[in-house]
Amino acid sequence: TSLTSKVRVKLLLVLYVAEEVVEEEEEGGDDNDEEDKDDVTEVKDENGVLVLNDDNFDMFMEGKDTVLVEFYAPWCGHCKQFASEYEKIALTLKENDPPIPVAKVDATKSSSLGSRFEVSGYPTFKIMKKGEPVEYDGARNEQDIVARVMEVAQPDWKPPPEATLVLTKDNFDEVVNSADIILVEFYAPWCGHCKQLAPEYEKAAKALSQRSPPISLAKVDATQENDIANRFGVSGYPTLKIFRKGKAFDYNGPREKIGIVDYMSEQAGPPSKQVQTVKQVQELIKDGDDAVIVGVFSSEQDMTYDLYLEACNILREDFKFLHTFSSDVAKLLKASPSQVVMVHPEKFRSKYETDSYTLTIKDSTEVSEVQDFFKKHILPLVGHRKQSNDAKRYTKRPLVVVYYGVDFSFDYRKATQFWRSKVLEVAKDFPEYTFAIADEEDYSDELKSLGLSDSGEEVNVGILGDGGKKFAMEPDEFDSEVLRDFIMAFKKGKLKPIVKSQPVPKNNQGPVTVVVGKTFDDIVMDTKKDVLIEFYAPWCGHCKKLEPDYTALGKKYKSEKNLVIAKMDATANDVPHDSYKTEGFPTIYFAPSNSKQSPIKFEGGDRTIEGFSKFLEQHATKLSQSKDEL
Repeated sequence: TSLTSKVRVKLLLVLYVAEEVVEEEEEGGDDNDEEDKDDVTEVKDENGVLVLNDDNFDMFMEGKDTVLVEFYAPWCGHCKQFASEYEKIALTLKENDPPIPVAKVDATKSSSLGSRFEVSGYPTFKIMKKGEPVEYDGARNEQDIVARVMEVAQPDWKPPPEATLVLTKDNFDEVVNSADIILVEFYAPWCGHCKQLAPEYEKAAKALSQRSPPISLAKVDATQENDIANRFGVSGYPTLKIFRKGKAFDYNGPREKIGIVDYMSEQAGPPSKQVQTVKQVQELIKDGDDAVIVGVFSSEQDMTYDLYLEACNILREDFKFLHTFSSDVAKLLKASPSQVVMVHPEKFRSKYETDSYTLTIKDSTEVSEVQDFFKKHILPLVGHRKQSNDAKRYTKRPLVVVYYGVDFSFDYRKATQFWRSKVLEVAKDFPEYTFAIADEEDYSDELKSLGLSDSGEEVNVGILGDGGKKFAMEPDEFDSEVLRDFIMAFKKGKLKPIVKSQPVPKNNQGPVTVVVGKTFDDIVMDTKKDVLIEFYAPWCGHCKKLEPDYTALGKKYKSEKNLVIAKMDATANDVPHDSYKTEGFPTIYFAPSNSKQSPIKFEGGDRTIEGFSKFLEQHATKLSQSKDEL
């Protein structure tokens, strides 16, 4: 019994000691956890430059007046090259009174900071003033950076007011109606593209405000000013429009500082340029690629001259306008004052059409009449379609295109005109269609999409029809009658469109319906169902990131018989309808059952299940479940 008691005492002692050890280890573990936590928020110093991250950034900024921060990427060559210079900057600013901290952030690791400060390139510098970022866009050298930081560090420094005007319903009409020219951006605060444009837009606004005369840039929060946005047909963000005395024109220029400045400076000039000599006009007629448009007037005080300029302003993006007060030029053009003459270049003339067209402008003439005159006569019977004029001259459908080695230089002009003359013989009989010749190398991708790349023929023909449909002429030895037969077959509806398509999926029962070129009409254009369709590219990072949420969305609405969640590889399939344009990936459209030709583009930045669901609930026409059930 005494032995048993001794053993029991020893066991109790062992257990007691073990518990003490465990408690000490747990307490020690807590200390280590606290140390680990301290390590995360601790601000390290590397050669005088402080290292900040997502965890310690805000804590470090508290109470600091001025801090210089570099956002960098470890792999960035410019960042590596600048590292020693940045350390010198840190040393210089440390000796300031009071010292100014210099820090750096690895934006590839601290992604939330990179996103918060909209870092899109490396290195990016921000001067933090009382916790608020001040952009630095000066030279990357010690002298300029230090000077700018010390300027911002002054106690009385305040950020300059924005050069971009802020317009609301209270001042919009007053500002826009009184401006000779002003550029207005309609934006949404949540829009990523708007955020990306903002710094470039502001820089351009500053530069143009110093121009003589200055050009104003303005912005409208379209989510707050719905009435203004709706008045000017704003449906996506950012939308930019040029206003001249209150009249709106689409902005089709660049979206970075230098491009905006150059474009707006050009737009501020007169829409028509004066020609003073006969030789200037003769050269354009002899060697030009486009119709020569000349307004003939007695003087600048001529009332019809002002009307001409107004018409030119509206179409200045698409046409090159000239005017003259010279009687010699008027004589060359066989025109009188207050007349506008359009002359086609010599190489495009034919016996089937007149060489020039004349419009007499009267005080009673409407601006729209002048515009219609330009549009009606700008193209010759068979013109030369090129990448440079495609979007401006050849948008009307159906468009008959004849592809071969088009070259108007001296050595090849005869051969080029030989084939063009064959097209002219047919084009004269089909005024309802637009005809053009095009160089086969310039349009090699289009020929491929028509299945004509390897036809073996010297001349190939395609028709670009309405709704994005394409038709190819069977390879044959080209002459006028072959072309005529092809166009007659098209006119009678006997041709089948060419559609690039992946194979039709055998099993298409997944949560997201796969659409290919051949099934687009059957699935997306089905008037019995609403369809949400994503156009994607297999290599697109944004598309890959979206895929899990988009699949989950498909599962959520799988029981909805009249709603289809779909996707289509836009790189491997034709989209046979112009309404569904894809200019980037992913592009997402909602095709309502009752309006298939007018799909609604998903513009929101909230590409989550909740964001898509809200969008669907807003636009769906055949949703059976209640919102509460969803």
